[in-house]
Amino acid sequence: MSAILPGATIGILGGGQLGRMTAMAARSLGYRIQVMDPDPSCPARFVVDACFEGSWDDARAAADLARGCDVITLEIEQIALSSLSAAEKYAPVRPGVAMMRIIQDRILQKNWLVEHGLPVGEFRAIHSEADLQAAVPALGGRCFVKSARGGYDGRSQVKVGFDGTTGFSDAWHLLGQNPAVAEKALDLEKEISVMVARSPNGELKSYPSAANHHEHQILAWSVIPSSVPSALEEKAQEIARHIAEQMNLEGVLAVEMFLTKDGLLLVNELAPRPHNSYHASERACVTSQFEQIVRAVCDLPLGDVSIVKPAAIANLLGDLWLEHEPRFDQALSVPGVRLHLYEKHQPRAGRKMGHLSAIGETPDEAVEHVLHAKSLL
Repeated sequence: MSAILPGATIGILGGGQLGRMTAMAARSLGYRIQVMDPDPSCPARFVVDACFEGSWDDARAAADLARGCDVITLEIEQIALSSLSAAEKYAPVRPGVAMMRIIQDRILQKNWLVEHGLPVGEFRAIHSEADLQAAVPALGGRCFVKSARGGYDGRSQVKVGFDGTTGFSDAWHLLGQNPAVAEKALDLEKEISVMVARSPNGELKSYPSAANHHEHQILAWSVIPSSVPSALEEKAQEIARHIAEQMNLEGVLAVEMFLTKDGLLLVNELAPRPHNSYHASERACVTSQFEQIVRAVCDLPLGDVSIVKPAAIANLLGDLWLEHEPRFDQALSVPGVRLHLYEKHQPRAGRKMGHLSAIGETPDEAVEHVLHAKSLL
């Protein structure tokens, strides 16, 4: 299999911030970039050669994009399989349709993990309100119920069985009466993720794990490395690499995991794209996740994933703009802090508008720096 060398054109299905930052890395390597997105003024629009307007299920737009590209990748997993298949007629699509079919459906994804002997928390597939009523007590009385398809950052999921939370009927209707997964609420020590990259030629590299802190089901901050004990780090790496191999990954895959208070390491979800928890790789690692996905899908040698210095990021949500104009000058007065804005024009509560990054001598110091800078905004 021959490498797709700089000077070629990469197509990205999705033009959000992940597509934007991937495009910026690809440009540094000398590639041309085209994206497809429903929003003609999406964040990637300002850094790419062409932007095709099309919804995730617009197979014709996906094909139009692919006609002028040497390889296609994606930055959001909600791309319809029909769009991926249409693009595949004109250029290699990485990751491919077979892998995406499993990942796009949480029920299929959970079952695949179980079938391959991977550790997951207790769950039940939900196809009716009666299923939900039976599942919650069977799973200990407290559950997170997530739509089988779509949803991220806490969207399309509800809590059931917690004090003051939604009842069965309301929960089922809030999820649109669509198939869902009920997951047993776990007593967590920490949430981590491992980013793994794999090329079509089979080369594979996994990054040191990141530790992630969520607020209201949205990532608030993340740090590389995670500082979990070495035995757990080894186990997390083994899990992520095994999934990438078994799925024949071509591209990058973030494996989100739970570490429970009783020491269990469980797979939460899979994201076949650059991931919010690895934005800090731009500062922490020799090769950022954005350069790595370009290398992977173009079948170039994968980059070094070693840590140069601990680094952390803090997300900047639209809520910040709704309160007042952020004082970026104040945040940037903190040594080692950088600002990354996505050029989104409409701030909304919960919408990711950008992030801050910071380095430190230790992971804790990096987190301290980035959170201090955020407090000055």
